[in-house]
Parts: sequence; C-alpha cells; structure tokens
Amino acid sequence: LSQVFATCVRRVRLGHVVLGTVIAPRLAAMNALAESFSVDDVIGKCTETRSAKPGKLIEIPEGQLKALCEASRKVFMSQGTLLELEAPIKICGDIHGQFHDLLRIFEYGGWPPESSYMFLGDYVDRGKQSLETIALLLGYKVKYPENFFLLRGNHECASITRIYGFYDECKR
Repeated sequence: LSQVFATCVRRVRLGHVVLGTVIAPRLAAMNALAESFSVDDVIGKCTETRSAKPGKLIEIPEGQLKALCEASRKVFMSQGTLLELEAPIKICGDIHGQFHDLLRIFEYGGWPPESSYMFLGDYVDRGKQSLETIALLLGYKVKYPENFFLLRGNHECASITRIYGFYDECKR
C-alpha cells in the first residue's frame, strides 16, 4: 500500500522534471520536511477538518507524505502477514476516498487508540479525497500499530489506481 502511494509521489516528482521545473531546491525542502516528520502533525492536519464542510481539502507537504510512506512501510514490514486479533475490534471496508465518511466512522466508533480497527482494503479511488483518506489511515497505522490494521484491497495496486482516479489525484 505505501509502495503504491510512494510510486505516485515519485511519479509526481518526475512530472515536475519533465515540465522543466528546477527541482533541486524543492528536493532539499522535501528532505527537510521529511526530517522534521511527525505523525501527529499529519494526523492533526487530517482531523482538524472534522467540523468543516465535506470536501475541504487538506494540504500535507510532499516531504511529509513521503516520510509517512516510509514510516508505514517499516511498520508493515515489522508485522507478520497473519493477523491474530482480539475482540473487540471494529471491521470496516471500502472507504474509496470518502474522507468525510472515514471521519464519521471514527466519530461513531471511537477514535484510535480508544477503539481498535481493521480495514479491509479499497482505501483509494472513486472518491475525491483519496490522499487525505490514505494519509490519515497510514498515520494511525504508524502511531498505533498494535490496534490499527490495514489489509490490502484490489484498489491498492498501481494498475487499478491508474484506472479509477488515485493516480490522477496524486498528479494534481
């Protein structure tokens, strides 16, 4: 999952090179943001829109998104592929970029770490806020790896994200 997201981030960066943008200063700024990465900052930016109108876009710097992908990859790689979970746990599926719906799930079910969650995949595509959705989910995964679980769905694949919209959202 974080690999697909990192691929989108990488392709966005390559797109700037093709357009002739001077990228060295941007890369230095991204590296500085990655070094100052705080998962709490990403979660805070995502959750500060709780009372806002649905569809309000959130700006998370590219360097922080890249650092979030790297941190989540480390968490995923440190955990086994077989999950043996204990009740109570809330099971959710098919968010498809509906960020406001994800926030409502947390409002009704309880915010992590008060409630444990397992998401069954399909976090991106179709909805207008896939980046915000995956950023919040990965942020909670990094912060609470023992009671927040993300499984890979068929939409967490490069070829599917090109067809259904996440790739295009990353390019914008």
